Parts: sequence; structure tokens; C-alpha cells
Amino acid sequence: MKEWQSDVLAVQPDADAQEAVRDRINDIVRPTGSFDRLDALVVWLAGWQRTEHPHIDHPAVIVFAGDHGVVVENVSQYPTTATAVAIRMISGGHGTIPVLANEVGASLTVVDCGVGNQTENLRTASALTEEQMQQAWDQGIDVVRNLPETTDLLLLGDVGIGNTTSAAAIACALLGWDPDLVGRGTGVDDETLARKRAVVSDAVFGRSLMEPLECLQVLGGSELVAVAAATVEARRRSIPMVLDGYGATAAVAPLEMILSGVLDHTIAGHLSSEPGHHKLLVAIKKEPLLDFHLGLGQASGAVMTIPILRMAIRAVLDVSTATEVRQR
Repeated sequence: MKEWQSDVLAVQPDADAQEAVRDRINDIVRPTGSFDRLDALVVWLAGWQRTEHPHIDHPAVIVFAGDHGVVVENVSQYPTTATAVAIRMISGGHGTIPVLANEVGASLTVVDCGVGNQTENLRTASALTEEQMQQAWDQGIDVVRNLPETTDLLLLGDVGIGNTTSAAAIACALLGWDPDLVGRGTGVDDETLARKRAVVSDAVFGRSLMEPLECLQVLGGSELVAVAAATVEARRRSIPMVLDGYGATAAVAPLEMILSGVLDHTIAGHLSSEPGHHKLLVAIKKEPLLDFHLGLGQASGAVMTIPILRMAIRAVLDVSTATEVRQR
């Protein structure tokens, strides 16, 4: 895990593929800049897929799941056991994400990073030991390594009751205390929100300053560590990636704080209902593609970007250029 920085930036997008797509965009028969951000997404895909004909034929969704000991502080309206229920629903094809993944033709993998084996309470102890963090990191690496070579887009999500408390704690440790970084998560009432903010404050200010990656171990969770590791491995394999909500963003933010540009192969799929999500996205220089005020996680918001990305591709590759019109 400690060596992840040594080689990850060696993988850069294919500049020739990007230039070829830009040239086509500049020749397309429509007003210059009229599809500005959509065109930029196609260039981004081309670079990381290393082709001038980008595509989304075999997208893969990975959902990491884990339990959080901080739930004992009554920061959620659901018990820890609700994580296992959610995983059973997802694995059985009855949850929201399997339905959405099926709709867009994406494969779905669920990775159990510690369901039923919750972390320590981050308010009073380090959430994970070094050994537990390494184990979760290895899980994230392994699942990406085992993806089919045809995988052309990766979408990461997380499930874990209490993980918005972890996400807020990580965000506060990285950005400084801000009560707006601590949101309502599963929809808690004012009393529970105040308690949640107190827990996060104690967790952050009750400790000395932490290194960014240390935040994942001390304040995070096993599924968040796995998200971070999977993101690193996706970069190594030049797989473009769509981030999901607050949990996934908090998981990868320490990587960017350590190594600027390491998240260039990622885009932010959406802006969640958590108020801290926007501030964290600003910090890592990511502009969300969608804003539906979602609060589910599970990569649900990330998956919703696939139809848009596919339309953006077709609007570049299938629309005639001025050169093609002249040649007819």
C-alpha cells in the first residue's frame, strides 16, 4: 500500500487519441463550443481508453460494503445490520443498483469488506488497524485486477450504515472543521444531526494532525479504503472511472491531496444531497455531471451518467464533419 505512489502517475492518457477526437470535434457540423462539456468528456474517455473511437460497451459497477462502529453513537436512523440487508437485496438483484446496472448493461460486483465485522468507533479509537486497512486495500486492488480486459468504464460505489459520518470526518480532517461537512445521511432529525456533528468534531479534534492516507485508516471504513485502492488500480490499468457520492469522494480525496493529478482518470458522477459533498468536490477540482440530490450511494448516481456519456460519444463519432459532407 505504501508504494502506490511510485508508479501510478506513469500512466497518462493517450495524447494521440485525444488529439484525433479533438480534431474531429472541431470539424463537426454544429456551432463551435455548443457541446463543450460533453465533447470534453469524449476526449477524456478517448485518452484513458487509448482509442480515437471511445465506447461504453462493457461498463463495470463495483460496490464495496462494510460496517462502521461509530453507529453506536446513534448517528444514523438505521442499525448496523441494515448494511447486511442492503447487500442481500443488491446481491439478489432486488435493490436499486442492480436494476439500474441492468438497465444500462453494466456488470455488477459486490465486495464484502467487513459486513458483520464492524470497525472500531472512530470517535474513541482508530477505525481500522494497519492490518485491516491493508486487507481492505488489497481487496480493492484485487477486484479491479480481476475485471475483464474488455472493461471500458468503471463505476465505484459504497454501502455501509454510518459511512456518511466517516466521510464527514475525513472531509473535516482534510479541509478543516465545517459543520456543513456533516449532513443528515440517512435523513436523521435535528437532534441526531447535532450528535453526529459532535462525534465528528471529537474524532477530528481529539487527535493530532493526520496525514491524508492516515485519515482513511483512523476515520474511514474498510469499504472506503477499498474504493481508494480500486481507484489507484484503475489508474494503473488506464480505465476511466466515474465516482459516486460523498463516501466514494471522501475515499479518494486523500489520494489527490497526496499526489495531485492522480484522479485525472475519474469524473464526478453526481452531486449528492450531503452538503459536504460539494465542498469536497471543489477541493479535488471535480465538477459533478448530474445533480439529482441523491442520497443512496451504491454507485446509483454514477450509473446514471452512462446514457449521457454514450450520447456524448455518438454526438462526436456519428455526427458528420464538414470534411465528410464535402466528400459526399
